[in-house]
Amino acid sequence: LKAFDYASPWKGQQQMYKLDIGWPKIPEYFTGQTFCVAVDSVHGLVYVGQRGDNVPKVLVFSEEGYFLYSWNNTVEMPHGIFVLNTETDSSVWITDVGTGKYGHTVKQYSPSGKLMQILGTPGNAGSSLIPLQFDQPAEIFVEESGDIYVVDGDGGMNNRLLKLSNDYKEIWLTGTNGTGIGQFKIPHSVTLDPFGRVWVADRDNKRIQVFDKVTGEWLGCWSSCFSEDGPYSVRFTANYKYLIVAQLNINRLAILEAPPVGSIGNCVMVNAVQLADETKPHLVDVDMKSGAVYVAEIGAQQVQKYVPL
Repeated sequence: LKAFDYASPWKGQQQMYKLDIGWPKIPEYFTGQTFCVAVDSVHGLVYVGQRGDNVPKVLVFSEEGYFLYSWNNTVEMPHGIFVLNTETDSSVWITDVGTGKYGHTVKQYSPSGKLMQILGTPGNAGSSLIPLQFDQPAEIFVEESGDIYVVDGDGGMNNRLLKLSNDYKEIWLTGTNGTGIGQFKIPHSVTLDPFGRVWVADRDNKRIQVFDKVTGEWLGCWSSCFSEDGPYSVRFTANYKYLIVAQLNINRLAILEAPPVGSIGNCVMVNAVQLADETKPHLVDVDMKSGAVYVAEIGAQQVQKYVPL
């Protein structure tokens, strides 16, 4: 049996993505473990968060793959990263899971690395009773309205999804540690679709859970696609037809059919990108203009770019 002959729902289908082997132009700029990546498709920039001693924590590349600059201040252990563009400016949000004086926070930076806002108590792990007290916050998604969605956390005492207003007040909060409906075991990644739904990678429960963005009400759950490995990230393709999910332990990007308005139904895997062994894809982001997918790989210590075919 040939290696690529295993039975799968996308067998015989054309691959949907191909690796851009020219991105980045000089891979040697990756000097730590690359945990996260965010695309600013308005300005053609790609931000990479990496960890390690004496390495720059944030690297900035052009979408063509040229290294532009890096910054390091007040970032300890980046976990998730997100770029927000409004009509007037853009900012970079980073979740920091460090245990030192900067950790357990969600921070907003200017594109050049100037710290603009800190949510949480730096250096203090939180309890689920206080909304803005984080414990290893995993990822953040910010709407153009300024509303903020945080999944908290990456193995800390909190297992919850939190929605904040643009002035950082709690709108709703859902989730406790557990396996039941609306409970989480390591909520690891969060994104929104155009239909008012919040999608959460509930990593250690091996499922994706979906919530109403206005009320926080639970809308459904996908688990049948994740028997082999839980979802580490959730991002939509540029046309919102598919959901791209990293599965770290089996080195795979799963491409799932995204449901339109209405019931989310059951998950259907339509395609996959199999990465090399020990690549360990952790979090991904999608360029909403070109459709390119960027994958932060902590095993390979690199970010790779996949372009739609």
